[in-house]
Amino acid sequence: MTPHASIREAWLALTDESVLDPAQPILDAHHHLWDREESRYRTEDFIADVSRGHDVRASIYVQCRTGYRRSGPESLYPLGEVETILEWSAQTPNHPVGIVALADLMQGDAVRDTLDGLRELAPNHVCGIRNTTAYHPDPAVRSNPRPAPDGLLRSKEFHRGAAEVARAGLTLDVWAYQTQLHEVEALARLLPELTVVINHCGGPLGVGPFRERTPADFAAWRAGLEKLAALPNTHLKIGGFGLAVFGNDYHHQPAPPDSERLARDWAPWFGVCLEAFGPTRCMLESNFPVDKGMFSYVALWNAFKRLTQALSQNDRDQLFWKTAASTYRVAFNDAVTPHALT
Repeated sequence: MTPHASIREAWLALTDESVLDPAQPILDAHHHLWDREESRYRTEDFIADVSRGHDVRASIYVQCRTGYRRSGPESLYPLGEVETILEWSAQTPNHPVGIVALADLMQGDAVRDTLDGLRELAPNHVCGIRNTTAYHPDPAVRSNPRPAPDGLLRSKEFHRGAAEVARAGLTLDVWAYQTQLHEVEALARLLPELTVVINHCGGPLGVGPFRERTPADFAAWRAGLEKLAALPNTHLKIGGFGLAVFGNDYHHQPAPPDSERLARDWAPWFGVCLEAFGPTRCMLESNFPVDKGMFSYVALWNAFKRLTQALSQNDRDQLFWKTAASTYRVAFNDAVTPHALT
């Protein structure tokens, strides 16, 4: 059973708004694709959302256990996800322009074989690795159909595997709740040569024991994030506000929220993230289709555009595409206008 809000196209259509600043180039730093019994969201579905008016020129796909191999060495099963995504996206090479794949870091040093296989399979696409690591003992705090066990981020085997990610020249995406940020900090300190990309604002919680969203909970999340930001090898993805664990309940409203409502709601968290990491280490993400159960693709990017209105154009470009392009070393390069991806 999925912990995410269900996608209802008819409900999403109840709120319509024009695209703001349509000339702003965007690299969507985090999205998923899947074909599951309960829902389907393949490349053509993502392109349908992308094509609604924002200038989303490229995107980064992030692993979600899609299309694994079912034969051969188990350590190479995740290569099937890369094969599947490349097959689905053969006609849209920039969506995705990069793939954050899975390699089981609990293999320790032995994960090198999986990393070598991924790079040989798709050297121009595989740019990072992510494992399922978000854990909390309260069953109400759940964001994955297959929750991670406790202790992965603290494990010596995981640390050895992460060291292999660094040696392979790949980034490590980490999705962890605010209660785990000290574990992410310890990992980043241990491996200063590893670029750690913290997903979804560092997992601020609003369910279970955090459902009241108290000032103390907010302060604890902020403190954990600021400690991570003090480490130069950490970057942050701003987004994930449609995750159920964040505590937003847009999907229970008669109509979906517009971008003004989203920008107003997200401003406290957005401000902390930007102040802590700065534009050169922050990137914006859709987290679709996970977040699509709560709001539309148009409203999401309009909200980010509203939240960044006071910034310089260079800082906006950093958030909307430059940071993601440089972090993942993908084809936007450092051009002012990335015409090569149109």
